[in-house]
Amino acid sequence: MGKLIIDPASTPSLNTYKLLIGSVVPRPIAFVATVSAHGVFNLAPFSFFNVICAEPPTVCFSTGFRLPEKDTLANVKATGEFTVSIVSEGIAEQMNLTSGEYPHGVSEFDISGLTPAASDLVKPPYVGESLVTMECKLVQTVEVSTRPRGGTLIIGEVVRFHVDEAVMENYRIDPDRLRAIGRMGGNEYTRTRDRFEMKRPVV
Repeated sequence: MGKLIIDPASTPSLNTYKLLIGSVVPRPIAFVATVSAHGVFNLAPFSFFNVICAEPPTVCFSTGFRLPEKDTLANVKATGEFTVSIVSEGIAEQMNLTSGEYPHGVSEFDISGLTPAASDLVKPPYVGESLVTMECKLVQTVEVSTRPRGGTLIIGEVVRFHVDEAVMENYRIDPDRLRAIGRMGGNEYTRTRDRFEMKRPVV
């Protein structure tokens, strides 16, 4: 069978969205906590998430465009702070509960029953049940597109890590103990238990 040639410019954005989330897999999940100007905690998962660099440690995630702005984006812009918690299998169901479109002012910590643990250097809490979390200060936001399926990139510097002693040895995270999950297309997720190793070639 041959390859299909697809022009995004003439393809409905829903279809290009399906192509992206079905092919860019698995995607890590940022469980992002923020706090509003009125002190309400917000918690939401984002699978458009990755690391930018290690010096300084910097991560990024993106939120979909909508008006009014999603609570996460509005809170980050207002406070300049957020936390990222890594999602393990043990909190997958609670994470999924937080992905609903709840009314403004409702805390997803209350919806999910997860614990808002106090951060050291930022106001937003982190997920107490998460095995690895990061406190972040906003570096910048980049509004990439305001189209219906556009989005804003949020870049943050990690100013503090919280790592469960059970999953780390000599700064190496043990994936068998972390048991992180990843996002696939549709409603599917994946585990990180099935892996293989390859050594880089010596040139």
